This record gives sequence, C-alpha cells and structure tokens, in this order.
Amino acid sequence: MERLTAQDLMSLWPDELGWPMDIGALAILDGTGLLDPDGRFRIDDVREVVQRRLHLMPRFRQLLYTPPLGLGGPLWVDARSVDLTEHIRVWQLTAPADEAQLLLAVERLRARRLRRSRPLWEMWFLPGLPGGRVGMYMKAHHTIADGVAGVALLGALLDVDATVFRTPAPPWSPAPIPTTGELLRDILRRRARAVRRALARVAHPIDTARRARAAWPAIRSFFQARAPRTSLNRPIGAHRRLALIRCRLDEARQVAHTHDAKVNDVLLAAIAGGLRDLLRSRGEPVDVVLRAFVPVSLHREGLDAVRGNQDAVMVAPLPIGEPDVVHRLRWIAKATAERKSQIHAPGLNAFPTASSSGRRGTSFPVNDSST
Repeated sequence: MERLTAQDLMSLWPDELGWPMDIGALAILDGTGLLDPDGRFRIDDVREVVQRRLHLMPRFRQLLYTPPLGLGGPLWVDARSVDLTEHIRVWQLTAPADEAQLLLAVERLRARRLRRSRPLWEMWFLPGLPGGRVGMYMKAHHTIADGVAGVALLGALLDVDATVFRTPAPPWSPAPIPTTGELLRDILRRRARAVRRALARVAHPIDTARRARAAWPAIRSFFQARAPRTSLNRPIGAHRRLALIRCRLDEARQVAHTHDAKVNDVLLAAIAGGLRDLLRSRGEPVDVVLRAFVPVSLHREGLDAVRGNQDAVMVAPLPIGEPDVVHRLRWIAKATAERKSQIHAPGLNAFPTASSSGRRGTSFPVNDSST
C-alpha cells in the first residue's frame, strides 16, 4: 500500500488553491516516421508505442485515492483502465510555426488542469514546426515525479535510434482498491511505528538534540531575513509567458570549473545579473540581496531506477548589489556549498512560495542536481 509521502502531500495541497503543482518538459522530435505522407501525425502509432511502455512508468496508470475520514491519507491505486486517447493528443500548429507560436501553445496546455479522475499526466504532440519536426510536451503532477525522476520518465519514452526493436508489453491487470479493513490495519501499523520512533527519540535525548541542532541552520535560513522592498514583491496570477534563453553547457561547465563552482551556481549568478539589470531599468535600488528557492535532488540511485520525489530545499542568496560577475559567482558558490552541507535528509518539496528574502513575493526556483 503506497501512501503519499510528506513531500508528495506538499505538492498536492496547492491544487486546492488553484495553484497546480505540475512539472513539464518540452522536446523537439525528428518528424521522420511520425508523420504520414500527407503530413498528418501518426497518433495511433504513438499511442501503441506508449501502451507497450506503461509498465516502465507505474504511476502513469495509477490514481490518487483519498480514503474516508479516519483511514489515513491519500494513496496510489491502480486505475481500472487507462484510455490513452485522453492522455496522448495532438495540438496542430499552423505551419511553419515559429518558436513564439510553439511556446504560446505550450503555455495554454500547461494551464489546463489535470483531472483527478484519471492518472495525472498528459502528453501532447505539436506538429507544424519547420523541417518536419514535431514538438512533444509532457506534463505530470509533482506527486508523480520531481525533476530528476521526470528526466527518467522521458528516457523511458524516447529512443535515440528510430529503428529500436519493439517489444510487446507484459500482461497487466489492475489491483483492487484496498478494503476498509486493509486501510484501517495499515493506518494502525503506521501510527504504531510513529509512536515507536517518538519513544526512541525520547530515549536518546542527546542524539535527538544533536540532530535538531544540525538541522537548525537550514531552517533558520528560511526565516532569518526580511525581503527588500522591490517591484518583484507583489501578487502574481496563474498565467505565464514562456521564453527560451540559450547558452552552451560546455561553456557553463568551464566557467564553473575555473571558479571552483557548480554549473547551478553559474545559473544563479546569471539570474542575479539579470535581476540587477531589471531593477536598474525600473529605477530601483540594487544594493540588496535577494534569495532564490532551490530544490536540491537527493536521488542516489541510477537514472533507470529513479522514482518519485526526493528533494531537499535550499535558499540561496542572490547578491544583485555586487557589480563584479566573478565576485558574484564566488559569493554564490560559497553560500550554496555551505547550505548543501547542512542538508541531511529530504525536506520540503519544491513549490514556488519562497520570497525574495523572507517576505512573500516573487521567487526564483532553480533545480539543483549537483549534490
């Protein structure tokens, strides 16, 4: 019986506030073999391929089930059936579509709410790009996967070689929803384990105090500073405008290596520089330190075995008042190294509620998989 973890639940409650916690990925595919001679997308063939691979993604054929009051929190149950015509669909772009048209379509698809009555994922194909290419936008609820696990899901679906051998799907039949008795016994076992853990902590007060003291710096970093007053600290709506910023990964790696930093530190330094330019263009003071909300991956398994959510959280300073880009990068690299050393176990899940420096406002979530 797979109950949602505390991290999963932190990704679930914002849905009730109209703030869905979905993750998404956009890929550009070679259209050879995906389009028929008339240029139509072969949607039935694609659904067949995905059908054969659903066993590699168990959450793609499971539902969230909330038991009656008193029988514990939500858990995963097998869907009676998975209708891929509801999950895998086509959004035809007006050919030849440019990048702005592609991103506008992706934003419209991102804004669609996933329905709890079926597995929490969708896959959209967007034909109409120049050169016969096809966009693929896949989104899933954050309870299914974090960023690293999302990469693993894409890897299970996509092949580098178009001539890969197609294996048949193994047989599968959905398991029944747990009975009231099974749910009751499960919740009683969990509560008994929680009591035993609490008693163990009481029995070892020195060790418990040591763990609390080790965790305190990371907790304190969330609340110790107030946000500077900027135009970024204001309510925001649900709509987004997407844009792509391109850079070379090898160059970012070289910069990071030269200055004893991580690639993610280079990204944070670039964000800080962009925010500095933005606030200066608005005539606002820039001699401030903003903070970025950074989920840190705690996955240790190989990519082919990555499942679910294993994130800790880190709040990294963005010294936008520092005009020198090298000093800015070194400041950030030192701060993130210190904060990563304080992370010992999974913490809060990644959700964009962190503020510029403590007060509610705009946050800048950045995925960090370097630890």
